[in-house]
Amino acid sequence: MTYAFLQHYWWFLVSLLGALLVFLMFVQGANSMIFSLGRTAEERRLLINSTGRKWELTFTTLVTFGGAFFASFPLFYSTSFGGAYWLWMIILFSFVLQAVSYEFQNKLGNLLGAKTFQTFLVINGILGPVLLGGAVATFFTGSNFIIEKGNIVNMAQPVISRWANASNGLDALLDPWNVVFGLAVFFLARVLGGLFIINNVRDEVIESRASVQLVGNSVLFLVLFLTFFIHILLGYGYAYDPETGMASIVEGKYLQNLLDMWYVALVLVVGVVLLLYGIGRTIVSKTWRGGIWPAGIGTVLAVLALLLCAGWNNTCYYPSNEDLQSSLNIMNSCSSEFTLRTMAWVSLLIPFVLAYIAYAWRAIGKPIDKDEIRHGEAY
Repeated sequence: MTYAFLQHYWWFLVSLLGALLVFLMFVQGANSMIFSLGRTAEERRLLINSTGRKWELTFTTLVTFGGAFFASFPLFYSTSFGGAYWLWMIILFSFVLQAVSYEFQNKLGNLLGAKTFQTFLVINGILGPVLLGGAVATFFTGSNFIIEKGNIVNMAQPVISRWANASNGLDALLDPWNVVFGLAVFFLARVLGGLFIINNVRDEVIESRASVQLVGNSVLFLVLFLTFFIHILLGYGYAYDPETGMASIVEGKYLQNLLDMWYVALVLVVGVVLLLYGIGRTIVSKTWRGGIWPAGIGTVLAVLALLLCAGWNNTCYYPSNEDLQSSLNIMNSCSSEFTLRTMAWVSLLIPFVLAYIAYAWRAIGKPIDKDEIRHGEAY
């Protein structure tokens, strides 16, 4: 295992965690539709208990994604999470609202009322996907930061990365392309959320409403995603010279990446086909409820391919719009070879963790109906 192999290996693992996170945001997507799918208190409680069995997996994956980034590419962590902290704080606060809402909406002594906490779930269902999508979009569009590694010897202020303005990350929302991708992730989460509700909730009225919502959300997702995807393929990308480390702007860089890495392009195509199959068959068939599985697997594969395209093949995965040579890549932002090698051995435990998640999903993933809400434990 060479140092270069370890750098690529850990970018793959971080990308895989990011792809799994996007899939698991079906919880946020379903929660954003609480009031449109559930017209009565009982219907809303049915929806919340359906997603309530899975929300901890999303939150845990988010934390693991951040932890893996910190361990393998600490300069990105200190630059983005440290400099763009307002953006990340809003994201994390919305997930805190989610956790509080699940636990307290029907507790005795709740002075705010169940509907208030359900509104908090809707807020998380909107802000979580949109802001996370906007943050991921900066891997392609860039951010306003400066890296000055020489500051490490400055005893008065040994800070090597700083944001170039006072927005601390909120300026990402001023780039329309970041907003386009954030909205694409939001509508993808709603698509996956609708597919999950159809699969997991046994209520004809809710299933009918979810099917109607699925059509509109799918169209909006495809329009927004294709707009962003075509833009990055035909636009400029950010490359670096592995010998000198110098960054440069290259026209059609991401298209060239897909051409050079045909295996990544193949993963992307397979992912898109599976996603469209899961959506299309669910819309056409009134009895098939398994769309979440091909669509979910397709989402993971497609997002994985996009993130690999952003970091592999000598590409700057976190470009700096303020100072091009401050742009981060897997070579100049990673941990030491010893750290990456040690963590690589630990990463061999990941399949066992995934097996446990699959077991837990199966154990608590049985379909839910109103009888269970009336007579069993419920949020």
